[in-house]
Amino acid sequence: MPTLDWLNRDAAFRSADAVPTRVLRPHAAGHLFGDAGADGGNLLIQGDNLEALRALLPFYRGRVKCVFIDPPYNTKSAFEHYDDNLEHSQWLTMMLPRLQLLRELLSEDGSIWVHLDDNEAHYNKVLMDEVFGRRNFVANICWQKSYAVRSNAEFFSTAVEHIAVYARSREALRIGRFARTAEQLARFDNPDSDPRGPWQSVTMTISLMSGARGRQFAKTGQSANVFRVHSPTGKPFDPPARRCWSRSPTEFERMDKDGRIWWGRDGNSPPRLKMFLAESEDSVMPTTLWASGDQFGFNQDGIREVRAFGFEFPTPKPEKLLQQVIALATHPNDLVLDSFLGSGTTAAVAHKMGRRWIGIEMGDHAVTHCLPRLRKVVEGEQGGISKAVNWQGGGGFRLLQLGAPLFDADGEIDAEVRFADLAAFVWLRETGTALAGPASATPKLGVHDGTAYYLLYNGILGDRRPDGGNVLTSAVLAALHEHCPHAGAKVIYGEACRLGAARLAAEGITFRQLPHALPR
Repeated sequence: MPTLDWLNRDAAFRSADAVPTRVLRPHAAGHLFGDAGADGGNLLIQGDNLEALRALLPFYRGRVKCVFIDPPYNTKSAFEHYDDNLEHSQWLTMMLPRLQLLRELLSEDGSIWVHLDDNEAHYNKVLMDEVFGRRNFVANICWQKSYAVRSNAEFFSTAVEHIAVYARSREALRIGRFARTAEQLARFDNPDSDPRGPWQSVTMTISLMSGARGRQFAKTGQSANVFRVHSPTGKPFDPPARRCWSRSPTEFERMDKDGRIWWGRDGNSPPRLKMFLAESEDSVMPTTLWASGDQFGFNQDGIREVRAFGFEFPTPKPEKLLQQVIALATHPNDLVLDSFLGSGTTAAVAHKMGRRWIGIEMGDHAVTHCLPRLRKVVEGEQGGISKAVNWQGGGGFRLLQLGAPLFDADGEIDAEVRFADLAAFVWLRETGTALAGPASATPKLGVHDGTAYYLLYNGILGDRRPDGGNVLTSAVLAALHEHCPHAGAKVIYGEACRLGAARLAAEGITFRQLPHALPR
């Protein structure tokens, strides 16, 4: 498979592993916004998105259903909130480790949608082929960003941008369908007063060169679906050259008798199939051309939407665009992640559509832009898609920031690290999965493949003495047997162990000493 080569490529492929795992802490500007009992686990995180993604990994690996990102386009122009003047190799080095971590966060049936323009979209496609696997490429969507023609453009007035869609696993991915638009519904009519209701006509011919019919025709020069039909007035019709009828002679005759074939108002036109609205699905297959402002919005819509919140932002995406992405990629209560949150559109739309969300922003505008917008969403603001989805407000979210790394400069566990932080890290290290739910109030983290994992840390047993609850002693082991027993193999992390090798073997225990047993 073709690959990209650029300065520092090898280092870029290793950089994700070198990112320290930091803890997530309540933000100084406030922690909980909205309903404390209905925040849904929604998180707004201020901080570098590479470090934030690494911090999320122990808790959310394999749990994100949809990632949508709108990263800097590398347009050689400086924005107020983004350094979008990145040299090409720097842009690739910036994107690669983030894509690697986003892949780890995606669920097996999840998808990632990356929005870019022509400056980097083609390079990003090759990069994502490497990270996600070329066979997991799903589509390249062309979104019409503007209806206006720029007369001052040098050669062409650019009208579209690209959204590259990849699956975590193509076999597991399920993509939804578009709801029929008013324009599509208007195509259904009932000119012959058919009692089955409105219908539209579709072609009754298919390529003669495809599938089994194509193989038959190539071998014999004949096809069972090439035959002459006659209109009600007796006019003969043959299928066009290199095409055949989509139905066999017997099926064609049956459908004609049932009034399912339209010969035109004069009964003398080539046959077309009547597709009844009542018998068709209320949704349609999505296409890769998103060119309707009513359905997908334009850049100007996004600009007007953020201005309603009292601020400006470069090329914010319209809520309608994110509505279509989230509707195709998720179901209610699924988790949506945007690690380049920008003006907050992805989180706002996900919230209004009943999805859980995580948004990451690095600059001050995480607090000055995203926070006030999302607070107004919770309060029930009526901009964007609110009326279309009958949004009335509700729910909540938490504002977090990055804290200290798990390990300090000397390799010791940082004093800021709490039991839940280290528990999630230990579980991920041992099982390769995210810890299910918040860490329990006992040392037992859970059971994976028959082995129970325990963490003795931060006085979890209520005994903070150096030789107490953080050290595996006979008394501590007795407490584990009493409060969180497990009959099979056990892996126990702690500061030290006072039990001998024979006792550990008899109890089926593997002891791992903190912090030395943990990777940095």
